[in-house]
Amino acid sequence: MTIHWLASACAMGALGLSAVTASASAVSAAVPFPNKSTPAPRLVGAADDFYGAERISVTLTLKMPDEAAAQAYLQSLYTKGSANYQQFLTPEQFRSKFGQSDASVAAVVKSLAKYGLTATRSGASTLSVTGSAAAIENAFHVSLQVYEVAATGASPAYRYQQPTTAGRLPTEVADTVAGVIGLSTRPQFVPQNVAAFEKGAARKPAKTQPSASGNPPGLWTVTDFANYYDVAPLTAKNISGTGRTIGIVTLANLTVSDPYAYWSAVGLNVAQNRINVVAVDGGAGPPSDASGSIETTLDVEQSGGIAPGADIIVYQAPNTSQAFLDAFVQAVEDNKADSISVSWGEWEWFDDINFSPVTDPYNGKTVSELVAFEQVFLQAAIQGQTMFAAAGDSGAYAANDGNLPPDFSLALSVLDPASDPYITAAGGTTLPGTQTFQITSTGQIVTVNIPNERVWSWDYLVPLCQDLGYDPLACGIFPVGGGGGISFIYPLPFYQNGLAGIQRTQPDQQFIEFTPRPPTVLLTIPAYYAGRNVPDISFNADPDTGYVIYYTSSSNGFEIETYYGGTSFVAPQLNGVTALMGQYVGGRFGLLNVPLYALAKSSGAYTGKSAPFNVIKYGDNDYFLGRNGYSPAAGIGTLDVLHFAEALKAAAY
Repeated sequence: MTIHWLASACAMGALGLSAVTASASAVSAAVPFPNKSTPAPRLVGAADDFYGAERISVTLTLKMPDEAAAQAYLQSLYTKGSANYQQFLTPEQFRSKFGQSDASVAAVVKSLAKYGLTATRSGASTLSVTGSAAAIENAFHVSLQVYEVAATGASPAYRYQQPTTAGRLPTEVADTVAGVIGLSTRPQFVPQNVAAFEKGAARKPAKTQPSASGNPPGLWTVTDFANYYDVAPLTAKNISGTGRTIGIVTLANLTVSDPYAYWSAVGLNVAQNRINVVAVDGGAGPPSDASGSIETTLDVEQSGGIAPGADIIVYQAPNTSQAFLDAFVQAVEDNKADSISVSWGEWEWFDDINFSPVTDPYNGKTVSELVAFEQVFLQAAIQGQTMFAAAGDSGAYAANDGNLPPDFSLALSVLDPASDPYITAAGGTTLPGTQTFQITSTGQIVTVNIPNERVWSWDYLVPLCQDLGYDPLACGIFPVGGGGGISFIYPLPFYQNGLAGIQRTQPDQQFIEFTPRPPTVLLTIPAYYAGRNVPDISFNADPDTGYVIYYTSSSNGFEIETYYGGTSFVAPQLNGVTALMGQYVGGRFGLLNVPLYALAKSSGAYTGKSAPFNVIKYGDNDYFLGRNGYSPAAGIGTLDVLHFAEALKAAAY
C-alpha cells in the first residue's frame, strides 16, 4: 500500500498530520486510508465557521513524573532475584506509581475549564478534552482550517481539520501536560498488507480455492503456518489459547462473519461469541475496501486461527492519530488483552515533532505525539501486555512507501509504531520453492527458484520484470519487502545491547522533495546514530508465498482472496502464538523482546535439536542483508514456536 500525500501536505504549509474526527458524539464514517491516488485536498474554510457550536475533541498527553523509574521497574520485572520479578501491575497500580497525581490532573481540568473546555482522565497518561473549535483554538494558540478530499473510485469524499501553525500549551498546564494530539485530523496511517505481483504476468497455476491444510505457498492457511513453524506440537497438546485474550488495534471495521467462515473452512472449532468489537471514538464506520477492512479481517483470522481457544477484542477506531492513541489507551486501561497487535503505521518521522508539534512555553521545546504512544506502550509492558506491530512492507525504505523517485529521494527509514522500544516488531520472509509465471502478452513462461527461506524483498523478480520490459521501479517491485532498519528517533534499547549484527544509522541519508525548484531537503537523518534496530522476529510475509483471506468486499461481496501477504500477517500471527505460549507457560510475558533477545544471545539460539530460532541468512530487504544471527532485515530470524515456548517455560516466564 502507498501513501503519496507528503507533497500536498507541504504545499499547504502545514505539517501537522494527525487524524479524522468530526464531533465527539458523531459516529465516524469509514474514511479511506491515504494512498498515491488520494486527491489533493481543497480548503473549505475556518474550523470555527464550519463547526460552529459543535464540540470537537483532542487528547492531552500528561508528562510522566519519573519515566526513568518506570523504565527501571520494567527491567526489574525480568531480573531474577528482584522483588519485582514478574510482578506486573494493574492499571490502577501503574497510575498510582508512575502517573500524574489526581491533584495535578484536577488542576489541569480546572485550568482548561476557563477556556470553555471539558476534560476527563482517560488513562494514566491521557486526558480527553472537548469543546468548541474556537475554544480549542484559543486554549492551544492555533488556527484550525477544514479541508475536503474529493471522492475517487470507490473512495468517498471526506473532510478533516488541520492547524496552520504549531500549537502552544497554555502556560498554566505546561508543568503537567506534554502535548496535544488531534489538532489535525488528517488520515495518515496505512495498513501493511500487499497483494501478489501481477503486472503483465499471470501466475501458473492459477489461483485456486485452498483446502484445510497442505496448501502450497500463496494459498497458506493458519494450519499450513502451524505445520511449518512448529506450532502444531503445541496444539497437539491441547494448547489452543484457552483462557487468553487477544487484542487487535485497528483503523477499519470488519464483517464479523468472515473470520468464522475462515475458521470453519480450515476445520477449527471455535466459540461463536469469541469476537468482541469495541468502537473507540465513534468507531471506524462500516466495513469498506477503501478504509482497509481487509486488514482487520486478516488480523482476526490469523491470530484467532492460530489460537482458536482464545477470546478476541477488536479495538477499532477512525484513522486519526488521536483515535489511534485512544484505541491503545482503552486496550491498555481495559487490561483484558494479554497480547495486542497492530498492523497499521507510517514512517516514524511523520509522527515526530516536524509533523505534530506543540510547544512547551517554559522551555520552547516541541513535543511529538510519539511521546504519547511510547508512554502507553511502556504502561502495557509493565502491566504484562505483550505488543506486536508490523515492521512494514517497503523494505528498508518506509519513507518511500508511496513517496517514490523521481519525486522524492530514497531514505533508509523504519515504520512506527514498530520502531517503538516497547513493541515487538514483526518482519517478513519469503518461503523456498519454485514460482512460475506466464507473460500475458507473449505466453513466455518464466520460472523463479528460491532454494532457501530468505529475507522478503521482490528483487528475486527482477528477471521477470526484465522480460516484461520494466525496471524495478516501473515494475512495482521496489521498494517492496519486509520492513527493517535503524530508528533515528528511539535510542538502542537495553535488550539489544551487546548483540552481534546490531547496526547504526547509515551516513548521507536525506529525504528530499525534487518537485520544487530548487529541490527541498525535508530531513537530514543523523548518521551513525545508535538507534533501535527493527525488526525483532519474522515469519513468511511475501504475498507470492503468502496466504488466504476470507473477506466480504464492499465492492464485490464475499471473496476468497489468495496470494496475500505483508508484515501485517506476521504481527497477528505472533499475537496468536503468544496466546498459545501464555496458556502453555501459565502467565503473561509483557515485553517479549526481553526474553527474545536473551535467548538470541545464548549459545543454543540456532543450533541443536531445541533451538528456538531459525536463521535467515539469505536475501535482503533492498538494503540490509540476511546473516547468521541478527540483522536489520529479518531480525533474529524466524521462531520455532514449540522450542521457543519450551525455552520460556524453562526460564520460568
